[in-house]
This record gives sequence, structure tokens and C-alpha cells, in this order.
Amino acid sequence: MRLPRWLLPHRISVKPYAGDSAYGRTYGPPVEGVRALVDLRIRVVRNREGREVTSTATVYAEPDLAAQCPPESLLTLPDGRITTVITVAPHTAPGMGLPECTEVACE
Repeated sequence: MRLPRWLLPHRISVKPYAGDSAYGRTYGPPVEGVRALVDLRIRVVRNREGREVTSTATVYAEPDLAAQCPPESLLTLPDGRITTVITVAPHTAPGMGLPECTEVACE
């Protein structure tokens, strides 16, 4: 079961991180108009290396966002701010009838 669309009032865009090149980070083509719920609360999260870092925004979106948005991707929030993805956590509960979603912590 997916998170109901009425709980996702915001629209964001995602530039998926594709890796590093000789010229710096590279990104895939942007994905526009992704439905989301954006929480602009500051909190402490752990990054991929296990270090504690500060997250200034948390985005909740449909479950398929996890495949389109690896860590280090760029997100454009509804207010126009561009932020970098710290962690991506898919939330699932198979067989329990609970809504599934993706949680994205951003710098």
C-alpha cells in the first residue's frame, strides 16, 4: 500500500547522483514534479560513513523515489532551495497493510 497522494502536497525535483568524474560530481537528467511532503525541521542524522551530520530538511515521498534518488543527489525544494541528499531510507511493512514511503534526509 502506498502513502496516500493527499499526504504529498509539495512538488520537488531530483537530479540523481551518477558518480564522480575527472571534472567533479556528475548527475543524471532531472526528475521534475515529484510529489512529496517536505519537513523543514533541523535534526541530526548519520551519513553513509556513519558520521553525525545536520539535516535541514526531510522529504517523504512515494516508495519508488528510493531508486531515483541515491545519496549525494541534488533536490530542489518547493521554496527553490537546492540541497544535497544525505541518506535515503525506504519504509516498508509487507503484509501489514501500512503505507510505504521513502524518507530522504537532506543537508
